[in-house]
Amino acid sequence: MQFRNFKMVGYVVYGRGSFDQLDEILSPQRKGDAPMVFLLDHFFKGKALEGRIPLRGKDRLVSADVTYEPKTTQVDQLAKELKDAYGTVSGVIGIGGGSTMDLAKAVGLMMNNPGSSADYQGWDLVKNPGVYKAGIPTISGTGAEVSRTTVLTGPTRKLGMNSDFTPFDQIVLDPVLAEGVPVNQRFYTGMDCYIHCIESLQGTYLNEFSKSYGEKALALCQEVFLHKDHWDAQSDDQLMMASYAGGMSIAYSQVGVAHAVSYGLSYLLGTKHGIGNCIVFNHLEEFYPEGVREFKKMVDKNKIDIPQGICKGLTDEQFDTMINVSLGMKPLWENALGKDWEKQMTRDRLRALYEKL
Repeated sequence: MQFRNFKMVGYVVYGRGSFDQLDEILSPQRKGDAPMVFLLDHFFKGKALEGRIPLRGKDRLVSADVTYEPKTTQVDQLAKELKDAYGTVSGVIGIGGGSTMDLAKAVGLMMNNPGSSADYQGWDLVKNPGVYKAGIPTISGTGAEVSRTTVLTGPTRKLGMNSDFTPFDQIVLDPVLAEGVPVNQRFYTGMDCYIHCIESLQGTYLNEFSKSYGEKALALCQEVFLHKDHWDAQSDDQLMMASYAGGMSIAYSQVGVAHAVSYGLSYLLGTKHGIGNCIVFNHLEEFYPEGVREFKKMVDKNKIDIPQGICKGLTDEQFDTMINVSLGMKPLWENALGKDWEKQMTRDRLRALYEKL
């Protein structure tokens, strides 16, 4: 039997105010006058966090437009700009949500790999280590800070660059950065973590490694979204750790039906990952009955709107596009339904599921 030998994040710093150590953390990683490139979620343009970034020398601050999830064209363009301007860089630092961190991972990889990032969408296709990469989440739930993938929308599919070279070398988990996230956005992203846990804990790939992390992350999500009367500083601490543990849980297992279906929505309609997972999970009683019941309680308790009818009026061709993208996520379906998943999840069954959304 071959056991999975997977790469984890190199260094982790956790704590309120730990962002202030960033200059000290990055100093040993600087190579001559090659700059550090900071990709900052455009949400923070002109805000206080922008002024706290420790820029030195030729360092470059890029306002990362993550209105839509990262595209291979966006990654390629940014990597080309950096190569043309500097030849090489000391590192790429992603500060923001999952999309910003995924963008940083992808650009970091493409600094040292030829061709287009679309060439590396899949499993273990990346051949060379990227430049130094650090991730700093400002919202909790995606698990992008610890995952070995960087999810990208390419010309023909939405699929990650899944490789041992993808994880960050360093992450900075400072719950203060997550304060003040709008309630709906915090919920959608937090539910990404909750859904990771449900899918991982009920999947066929489950083992004690993923179970240990998944159970802890699930308990933290339940505490924050079900059992607390109001949001407080501790809630930010707890959700940031839930995101980390949820990401670790799927590192050794996989996600499942909600993620596989939401990739189709994202590819065709541009639906953001967190809200897409919520839209899909709302209709998955047949696969995750207890999880969906609890999810609906969380939606009610937190007074959240889950959009309905987003697939209304789509053409057969558009449904086929989503189905093709979704069925391409083979490990996710296998984790959810087992080795014979293709017999269970027919195109007609998947079409009927999309029609409900």
